[in-house]
Amino acid sequence: MINFKAIEKCVKEAGQIVLAADLENASVEKKTGDANFCTEYDVKVQKFLIDELSKILPEASFFGEEETNNNIKDLSREYTFYIDPIDGTTNFMFGYNHSSISVGLARNGKMMAGFVYNPYVDEMYKAVRNEGAFVNDKPLKMENKAVSEGIIAFGCARYNESKIDVLFSTVKELFLKSLSIRSGGSAAIDISRIAKGANVIYIELKLQPYDYAAASVILEEAGGVITRIGGGEISLTEPCSILAGTKKAHEEVMKIAKEKGYNSEF
Repeated sequence: MINFKAIEKCVKEAGQIVLAADLENASVEKKTGDANFCTEYDVKVQKFLIDELSKILPEASFFGEEETNNNIKDLSREYTFYIDPIDGTTNFMFGYNHSSISVGLARNGKMMAGFVYNPYVDEMYKAVRNEGAFVNDKPLKMENKAVSEGIIAFGCARYNESKIDVLFSTVKELFLKSLSIRSGGSAAIDISRIAKGANVIYIELKLQPYDYAAASVILEEAGGVITRIGGGEISLTEPCSILAGTKKAHEEVMKIAKEKGYNSEF
């Protein structure tokens, strides 16, 4: 029996590391691509999570964003944790106070649980497959709203600029059809917010599995849909495009993206 309460507690404790960070003196490493960063706290949080989650589920493998000396990536194992220690690192670096700790758990290549925690507002999104989705223990069941009935969220990273014209063209049309648009800088939060009804769509051209793994369970358990932009299952082994939303909005946006010229992955 997996102790999901213990996993949730571990994720919350990781949030305290983020809140206690000394940003003025934090070391920052530039990774491959424009505006792609890793702080000492990204590494610290990931090391903490792997150490603690290993105690809860010793047989698990880990697929994390940062390279750490305890990062064991072996997707052939029965269980795999997908970890984004600070989803929204640029936000974190600039004191934007809008980042999350994202931890998903897969069994035999299928997502079974997800935890997305925003420590700045003490908001914990969580879900276990077939047991529903929750935010701070309040059940989530989203309304099936159309694009015209809600807010559109999207993501764009300087280090993922392929097809950027298609993305912004699509976002412009969605802006004109929706109530408003947002780009929060944390995919995990923005996808989880669909489950709460705050957004109706989230679209991004290229994300890594650890960016969306946890949030995907939360969204699906609340009644939403997550696929690649052109349709097809999301990947747990390699990066892919993401289109997440209510069923109505998802269908609308996939059609619009294709009309704008989206016809393949990055």
